[in-house]
Amino acid sequence: MQKISSLLLFVLLLAACQSEQEYADTIITNGNVYTVNEAQPTAQAVAIKGDKIMAVGTNEEITALQGETTKIIDAEGRFVMPGFIEGHGHFAGLGSSLMNLNFLKSKSWQEIVAMVAERAEETPEGEWITGRGWHQEKWLTPVEQNVLGYPLHNALSAATPNHPVVLRHASGHSLFANAKAMELAGISVETPNPFGGEIVRDSRGRAIGVFEEKAMAMINDAYSQYLATLNPDQEKESWLKGIELAEEECLTKGITSFQDAGSSFQDIDRYKELADAGELDLRLWVMVRRSYDEMKEKMDGLPVIGYGNNFFTCKAIKTAVDGALGAFGAWLLRPYADKHDFVGQNTVPLAEVRNIAQLAWDNEMQLCVHAIGDKGNQITLDIMEAVFEQDSSRRGQRWRVEHAQHLDTTDIPRFREMGVIASMQGIHCTSDAPFVEKRLGYERAKYGAYPWRSLLDADVLVMNGTDAPVEDVSPIESYYASVTRKRADSGFEFFPEQAMTREEAIYSYTLANAYGAFEEDIKGSLEAGKLADIVILSNDLTSCTDEQILETEVMLTMVGGEVKHQQ
Repeated sequence: MQKISSLLLFVLLLAACQSEQEYADTIITNGNVYTVNEAQPTAQAVAIKGDKIMAVGTNEEITALQGETTKIIDAEGRFVMPGFIEGHGHFAGLGSSLMNLNFLKSKSWQEIVAMVAERAEETPEGEWITGRGWHQEKWLTPVEQNVLGYPLHNALSAATPNHPVVLRHASGHSLFANAKAMELAGISVETPNPFGGEIVRDSRGRAIGVFEEKAMAMINDAYSQYLATLNPDQEKESWLKGIELAEEECLTKGITSFQDAGSSFQDIDRYKELADAGELDLRLWVMVRRSYDEMKEKMDGLPVIGYGNNFFTCKAIKTAVDGALGAFGAWLLRPYADKHDFVGQNTVPLAEVRNIAQLAWDNEMQLCVHAIGDKGNQITLDIMEAVFEQDSSRRGQRWRVEHAQHLDTTDIPRFREMGVIASMQGIHCTSDAPFVEKRLGYERAKYGAYPWRSLLDADVLVMNGTDAPVEDVSPIESYYASVTRKRADSGFEFFPEQAMTREEAIYSYTLANAYGAFEEDIKGSLEAGKLADIVILSNDLTSCTDEQILETEVMLTMVGGEVKHQQ
């Protein structure tokens, strides 16, 4: 009788243990798993429970967590890694670019004019035509009549006499307007250049159609007046369509988190609505970007962290000190090599930048400053250093220089000394490569242009991204640029001694970007307890050939344990 009772007790205990066994919802098996976790660099399989990683290990260890309802994903030996984190882009702008004319692949001004003319034929008279992505330095066919390489507006205006047209430069730091748009903006030979901007003119003082940096506001104001005539519901519907397109574009390219470099308060409210409704398919981390006077009255409720089950965070403020190199807007310590009397633009008054820096400090927000030229970067570091001196114990705020493209070599150690992050974009290097030496000269191009190796060797955290829609949002293309410093189309190589290693480049697109957002505890590597944001790629980025990197396909994108894209 006693033996029977003991046996019964054992059976009951065994049943209880089995009922308490926690099984995975999803298991990825047979993978070449690259974890970005130093404690466990590689593995074969990943178990997922809910929206988090349950365990990482061998096939045998992980399949032991398989239950009756567990979904099995066979990676078939493919490369499994943390989802790419876009470290600096413009999410709503990406969506807008997918709806409007896109000139990133255009090879001539004539091609662009033809595209706009075709759009005009199907657009009611009086409606604005918009586009983005042109870059005069990348056209294969030169423009006969030009100023500083920019075409005159004549051909575009003749093709679109009844439509105002605004075409934004790939960098976002200049635009092209036709005669109708300039007429609506009230542009004449007497119109002065604003602070931090330039209306590009011909030898007789007439505007050729190009507006650089702060001068863009003149055309943007006219366009905004047009937008104000639209039905608010129609405007929001268009915005939402753009967001859906941006999500789809990112997910198909393996991006599971996107750091947005400049949102309005209206955008922030809309993102929160989407997060509340569970309608965001990837995670957004945004910087608010408005004037100091507007932001200082609206800091209540900020920062917003992990909203909507970690799908939305607003923890940073964005401002700028200069423009872009391609538009002669980068602020340099010495004049441009191809514009000898010009050192670029200080686009935001430094008093405004200092006020915004103090606002970020007082509200425990990260400060993210757009700085491209060597003087722009030096001034940015000076401003940050002055704020940090208020309380040395608070220096670890992870403030960021966005782009940090062209540095005076003496400023490189300052990033590490101050704990400032270099938030850079690998693809900018090879995209800009054909004209960088022309703008800067050999010495500045060789030692200070996109100096990833110098920064990494100085123990500076380097992030990665694309600045989409300035460039294609593809992390694969930016990764290729980071490790080769070669253009994918021509093979042109830009000072390869500054390249990243394969491992550094993956880190720059995962855990480095997570750290740059104070999110390294929840994402950026594959380890138990972190969010199950995972991609499966067709090629091993650590060992495939350089050519195979560009051939890599995103086979699967998972966000929070849910498959959002699959080939």
